[in-house]
Amino acid sequence: MSSKHQTNYPALYTLITVFFFWGFIAAGNSIFIPYCKIKFSLDQFQSQLVDFAFYTAYYVGALLLFIFGTAKQKDIVGSWGYKKSIVFGLLFSALGAGAMIIAVEANLYAGMLAGLFIVALGFSLQQTAANPFAISLGNPKTGADRVNLGGGINSFGTTIGPLVVGLALFGTTASVTDAQIKGLPLDKAILLYVCVGLLFVAAAAMFHFSKKVPAGISDEPMEKANKALRTLVVMTGLLAIMFAPVFNSYKSEEALSIETLEKRIESIKTENSKDKIKDLSGDELNKFRVEVQNHEAEIKGIRAGLEQSRMYWLLGALVVVVGGLLFSYKSAQKNSEGWGAMQYPQLVLGMLAIFTYVGVEVAIGSNLTELLKLKEFGAFSVSDSAPYISMYWGSLMIGRWAGAISVFHLNSAKKTMALIIIPLIAFAVIIGVNTLAQKDMTPLYYYVVCIVLQTVAFFISKDKPARTLTIFSVFGVVAMLIGLFSTGTVAIYAFLAGGLACSIMWPAIFSLSIIGLGKYTSQGSAFLVMMILGGGIIPPIQGKLSDIIGIHQSYIIPVLCFAYLLFFAVAVKSTLKKQGIDVDEIEAEGGH
Repeated sequence: MSSKHQTNYPALYTLITVFFFWGFIAAGNSIFIPYCKIKFSLDQFQSQLVDFAFYTAYYVGALLLFIFGTAKQKDIVGSWGYKKSIVFGLLFSALGAGAMIIAVEANLYAGMLAGLFIVALGFSLQQTAANPFAISLGNPKTGADRVNLGGGINSFGTTIGPLVVGLALFGTTASVTDAQIKGLPLDKAILLYVCVGLLFVAAAAMFHFSKKVPAGISDEPMEKANKALRTLVVMTGLLAIMFAPVFNSYKSEEALSIETLEKRIESIKTENSKDKIKDLSGDELNKFRVEVQNHEAEIKGIRAGLEQSRMYWLLGALVVVVGGLLFSYKSAQKNSEGWGAMQYPQLVLGMLAIFTYVGVEVAIGSNLTELLKLKEFGAFSVSDSAPYISMYWGSLMIGRWAGAISVFHLNSAKKTMALIIIPLIAFAVIIGVNTLAQKDMTPLYYYVVCIVLQTVAFFISKDKPARTLTIFSVFGVVAMLIGLFSTGTVAIYAFLAGGLACSIMWPAIFSLSIIGLGKYTSQGSAFLVMMILGGGIIPPIQGKLSDIIGIHQSYIIPVLCFAYLLFFAVAVKSTLKKQGIDVDEIEAEGGH
């Protein structure tokens, strides 16, 4: 925080380490999810609870800060100071890593989810402090540039996260079968989280003892928004009500009946092994087959009703979020008093856009490994999918590096050249990192075609957030539809291109949502951070849909998400125009 508006680079370089952690852990979850699915014999929905625990914690953390801030009528993070808040957040994440270690030692999946929840609660505090802190470390006019730098480092973390986590869990860069994963000792996961926990503590120490990092104390008052607070608390309670029956259904009579029948089938097959079947008479063989088929038909009938019931409850959770925000939107239009930042339609529509954006970004990556297991997609093992997961999250890095070119204030010719070269350099980094990890990247060389298409989209966008969001939403819809109606390399490239579409959406949505909020800008930013909740709700919905209709067909969910983002891009432009705000004058800012 310099009165001369000179950037405090030592503090900035220290700060961006936390951006790396967010990306590293979040993308690493894409490998941890299929690992847990095999290790604990989970269905796709249950494996997606990794995302549910992780991203719901962002929402809970931000909501708690808002509640405490409202009670004390001051910004809690600002009163602690950004530096101290980040130290607290890192130590809280270290505590979560410790909980993960205990849960792994006890072989308890629910305990691992609790540990991840605590890690992400720490991240929520870090993220609430880090973005405004980065802006405060120099001239406010160039604050978005410093946040974008953090976003670039965050994306590098998302690129190497899947590789490092894969190596840590599987203990090798070579291919590992599902059967081998089932037999792997969990001590590899313990070692992973011991290292992660120590890194959190080391980063906290670096922040605490650094004399170059200012305290970052802010005494801004908390604007009142009692109606908004009440609505968010009610939404939280309703979400708990919606998810509880889904969790409980895994211990229901129907679920136990399915488990009993599956054990019976396994027992029958064991009793009639291949060696014994050849000695069976025709009648005995027919009786064996009929008994198995009857049990399988019974399981199918029970499961169909059970999965349908679970899906209804999960869709109910989605209705709670969408309905709650639309209720806020309508109520605030009638009487703005007590709604705070939610009185602005661009903010409420933007909250739903952030919810959708984070949801689709996470859902595509988290379900990708399961998709790649299909024969028509290459029948990849979990360990062999790591470079594809790395390329998906790396696609976000490609876009964010290209989007950060404006940081350097280049002239027109140099900027044009940079827009062409930087994405290719980022692509080369992803290929290089994976090649060093001894992964075969030759199937992904032609993915450069998708990157060229993204570069064209950047030139058409002209750094205008509404226009950028419109073009990249269309890019996302088209990519998902191509992936949905094709298979093989074309479909894989299309789904990976979802990362290219998502790469620049956060700053575009953020800028369009908080413009014109005036004294409610800080509160509006906090509301947007809460909507990272989308990463905890949309992936489990896609996971449950895949349990019902198949993993490939479940990618209709990302199509719908990108369609809403396209709607937001068009609708917010009209909304802001009514307020006398020219969207073409807005510069993208904010970071995720």
